[in-house]
Amino acid sequence: MSSESNKTAPNGCDNSLAPEVQQGKINEVRRLIGPQSGKLALYCSDASISRYLRARNWNVNKAVKMLKATLKWRMEYKPEEIRWGDVAKEAETGKIYRASYKDKHRRPVLVMRPRCQNSKSIKGQIKYLVYCMENAILNLPQDQEQMIWLIDFHGFSMSNISIKVTRETAHVLQEHYPERLGVAILYDPPKIFEPFWTVAKPFLEPKTVAKVKFVYSDNPNTKSIMDDLFDMEVVESAFGGKDDADFEINKYAERMREDDKKIPSFWTTDSNSAATSLPIAPSLDPTNSELESDASEEKADKSLSPRDDEDGTLVDESLPSKQK
Repeated sequence: MSSESNKTAPNGCDNSLAPEVQQGKINEVRRLIGPQSGKLALYCSDASISRYLRARNWNVNKAVKMLKATLKWRMEYKPEEIRWGDVAKEAETGKIYRASYKDKHRRPVLVMRPRCQNSKSIKGQIKYLVYCMENAILNLPQDQEQMIWLIDFHGFSMSNISIKVTRETAHVLQEHYPERLGVAILYDPPKIFEPFWTVAKPFLEPKTVAKVKFVYSDNPNTKSIMDDLFDMEVVESAFGGKDDADFEINKYAERMREDDKKIPSFWTTDSNSAATSLPIAPSLDPTNSELESDASEEKADKSLSPRDDEDGTLVDESLPSKQK
């Protein structure tokens, strides 16, 4: 296990820096991005800024650049305005859905079934993925920031996946939802998945790769990963659990419509303690003053943190062996 993993709790909190140092960096990021208004102000909570800092190893300038790109993306893409009716067609096969259960750390679970891919539209697939991410975040408990992905490879074939979609998916998730993934479990990936994993891995950051776990139904050593994370009584039988119920789109659609009703209150000041009421959102492009201060910010950043370079987590470059 990497030192990074040892310093990160199951709720996503990072203990590698003292709380006062973390808060100092959060305050500096907030100063550099400038005042925001409306939903963007709500988005820029201390917890959110902290995720961008963790994703960039507490480097203030890199976190600022990343967060500004996300604010621009959210302003243009408006992910919080996507509703079930906008993505229902993409969802009807159950290729991605939020499970009715959580893991032992109360993290929401997104189930993914590549064999159920029903669309050739990259735009449609990404929109549905974003909807699922926003929905999982909507259902996070108060003290949790991350989610679990369970990927069911039964019936998988190479025709189910696209390098273009994978590249765009990796970009959206890593650049605009940093530190939201707790663990991704690839369940029973076939041998033919190995070349795809080799091609896909360069699109992923080392931290993300380190969160990917391969589990095989005939390997007790890897199956223990599931037992450690879940109450297997409520997990689908496809993942070795006891629940034999099939995915039912009508019931799921009802759940999602109910969740959609919660979204407006989620994006209000009363439901978000980090919200501020500011009349003007500044330009999201770097300002001259920010560019001029880069050298001093880098110097200050290095004095606060023992390490500000990109994550150096070492990962195995090959698909984990099925036989242990």
